[in-house]
Amino acid sequence: MSVDFNTLPEESKIWIYQSNRKFSDDEIIEIEKALEEFVNNWAAHGTGLEAGFITKYNRFIILAVNQENQMATGCSIDASVQFIQELEQKYSVDLLDKMNVTFKLGEHIAHKSLIDFKKMAKDKAVTENTIVFNNLVNTVGEWQEYWEVPANESWHSRFF
Repeated sequence: MSVDFNTLPEESKIWIYQSNRKFSDDEIIEIEKALEEFVNNWAAHGTGLEAGFITKYNRFIILAVNQENQMATGCSIDASVQFIQELEQKYSVDLLDKMNVTFKLGEHIAHKSLIDFKKMAKDKAVTENTIVFNNLVNTVGEWQEYWEVPANESWHSRFF
């Protein structure tokens, strides 16, 4: 059962998928339609999940489930990963590769491999104050508070 992402409790489980490229506005419209359909039918052991989604910066897909009502289980999580893999194929993007870093360079959103980000830190092309996207957050509350933060406030701090 699809609900407005912004109405989900802070304890809701969250999954963040970052694209290796920016989606066009038309692609985002298509992706959001597909997400709405997926979330409306997303279930665990035959029980619909109270779930929502949001897209950010034409680059991030964020899924969340209110686990107070029904827990996302292995099969339902597998279904979401399969859905994300279908998006990867349709749009020729990487959404599941966790060895990349996305960060802000002014108003621009940059996406680099972990190795390139480490080199940029060493070369001082990015600093401890560079805004990074901490995709390791686990709940909506953590996402609201700790997703878009200076590098020194996330796991990225180890590179400085």
